[in-house]
Amino acid sequence: MTFDGQSRLGTFAAIAALCAAATAWAQPAAVPAASSASAAARAGGIDVLPGMPPVLDPKNLYSETAAGKLAPAVAGALERVYVPNRGSNSVSVIDPATLKVVDTFKVGEDPQHVVPSWDLKTLWVANNAEGQTDGSLTPIDPNTGKPGPAVPVDDPYNLYWTPDGKYAIVVAEAHERLDFRDPHTMKLEFSIPTPECPGINHADFSIDGRFALFTCEFAGAVSKIDIVNRRVVGTLQLTPKFKEPGVLEKLAKEAARIKPMRAMGHLHGVPTRSGLGMPQDVRASPDGKHFYVADMMFNGIHVVDFESFREIRFIPTGVGTHGLYPSRDAKYLYIANRGTNSVAGRAHAPGSVTVVEFATEQVVSTWPIPRGGSPDMGNVSNDGKHLWLSGRYDNVVYRFDTTTGAVVQVKVGREPHGLTVWPQPGRYSLGHTGNLR
Repeated sequence: MTFDGQSRLGTFAAIAALCAAATAWAQPAAVPAASSASAAARAGGIDVLPGMPPVLDPKNLYSETAAGKLAPAVAGALERVYVPNRGSNSVSVIDPATLKVVDTFKVGEDPQHVVPSWDLKTLWVANNAEGQTDGSLTPIDPNTGKPGPAVPVDDPYNLYWTPDGKYAIVVAEAHERLDFRDPHTMKLEFSIPTPECPGINHADFSIDGRFALFTCEFAGAVSKIDIVNRRVVGTLQLTPKFKEPGVLEKLAKEAARIKPMRAMGHLHGVPTRSGLGMPQDVRASPDGKHFYVADMMFNGIHVVDFESFREIRFIPTGVGTHGLYPSRDAKYLYIANRGTNSVAGRAHAPGSVTVVEFATEQVVSTWPIPRGGSPDMGNVSNDGKHLWLSGRYDNVVYRFDTTTGAVVQVKVGREPHGLTVWPQPGRYSLGHTGNLR
């Protein structure tokens, strides 16, 4: 069911009731005033997207997500971990103090990620109803931990926000497009087609908020989106062999060759023999100059130079590289390796977490999971002492000690995916499981 304000949803009264219910769970916050030249100067000369909060430290865009820097908007939030169980159509709620599941509630079909709103007042569960037409977004009130009425939204695999808070960006993966919606009612405003980016799913934004990089899981690539002019700037093939002559052109042809088969439903993902990678999560370096792209097929992270939009390095990490999370002091990048190259996955795979130092781009530690596991998506606790990750194919959640790498497990529902830890430090959310700045 497509939620675009048109008659396909049914009667206008039904739509209005759904929107009103959802808005009650996500009241608008005041959007900051547009930046001026003097403000840009005070922020290190970075001319940000109008309406976006200024960059306070141009050498560290994560400066406001340091441990304990909680915004007033989250003052009443319960300390909880919200886990979307894709296979159970539910959300498990964990009390991190006791490591116990304190609540479980049903949501829509195929919940993929729990996403903090731009104003930090609502957590949205993205239920993309894969292969169906009844996708939805379920709001959670973080002050009570309880869900509100779901809003019908077409194919919300993932959810982001423009850095000025003006739009929600629903990642409609199956339709190869980005749907820009009202951030409170979720009414469709406009879309950006991304036909060269099949499997579009995860993203991060430039330091000035004017561009975003989205990964193309089924094309082995990443697309650069111009937020201001609402267009795709370009698409870059990714491979550890990027220095070899002609390899990028060869991979682009292979991606184009298999696209018709994928569109007809003959392929789910990309077969290994194609030579294409499967990019997943993406994160900017603290200074915004590099973007790190996890690749579950190539078992490592691609380093993309933002300005030239070229791959400049590849860092091997572990099998099935998937989720990327900066430490609270912005010194390290925690990398979840799911333990398998297959989208189907398996339990007790050789999953692990790799720690890369931002300054040197070198691996400094690896945390294996005793008896194996499948660490996927999650985030870091407010104090930075723990990294929480879903165990996608083991039906558990992992809590890693960020000092020692020791891990404990909590049993949840079937196929947990993009969990979020709440509250988290930061002034505003860009989306996913808590990409705050």
